[in-house]
Amino acid sequence: MKSVGDVVVVATDLDGTLLRSDRTVSARTADAMAGAEAAGIRVVWASARARHSIDELAASCGFRGTAIGANGAVVLDLSSGTPNIVGTRSVPAETVVSVTSLVRSLMPGVAFATVGATRFVAEAGYAELCVFADHHRHPYEMELSEHGLAVEVEPTVKIVARHRDTTSEALYELVAAAGVDGVELTHSGAPYIEMSASGVSKASALQELCEQWGVGPSSVAAIGDARNDLPMLAWAGTALCPSNAAAPVLAVADRVLGSNDDDAVARYLEELTSNFRGPVQRR
Repeated sequence: MKSVGDVVVVATDLDGTLLRSDRTVSARTADAMAGAEAAGIRVVWASARARHSIDELAASCGFRGTAIGANGAVVLDLSSGTPNIVGTRSVPAETVVSVTSLVRSLMPGVAFATVGATRFVAEAGYAELCVFADHHRHPYEMELSEHGLAVEVEPTVKIVARHRDTTSEALYELVAAAGVDGVELTHSGAPYIEMSASGVSKASALQELCEQWGVGPSSVAAIGDARNDLPMLAWAGTALCPSNAAAPVLAVADRVLGSNDDDAVARYLEELTSNFRGPVQRR
């Protein structure tokens, strides 16, 4: 049984959770985040998204907190209005090579892209399968590489892989069953699988931030909807999810909120703020 105290940090996933289905932050949600911060409750974004799309979202709603990107591999300070990178966890270059080779052997025809803290490099075959919503980049704007490996350009924080004829869920199950050393395999519900350095997750980044702030897991609430949120939900003292969450997430949540299209996170923040007993002393 988790030990739960007053919640002073709320970590929330973006797509499918904080964002509505049109991938926007509603006015109510923006107001609720600002109200929580004013009361002394830290709101942390925790997403698989890259720096540029997190920056665009923050600018759209005035969010100036801390954001975890790339499933925990990148941490951003948005307080100045600029997405300043304050932490990264990269996949060793040799691991990128060995992992992509193994996955290719498991699923011939798989295509890859490598994500850096600021760059995205894709194989041509990967870009051909993409639409803008996949990575918040137009395929024709993607930087291309013959082998999709950008280790010589910028350290890789996340490897993504997809297949023309195989669903991302099926590809995830195949790779998970085979086992891949050196990376943390996950799936966010997107049309690709994702691999960060071993031990790197939204949970690991959130834990490190909370240790810096002097906050224990019992004072943290985490909200998410997909498989890549599970470690964060397990670590936090309070695990929540929207009603539209995937079945594995619904099964572990301490509480199921309304849907993302009904501003579930905003409603929770409003409830939390109204019951909050006072601001915390921040370190």
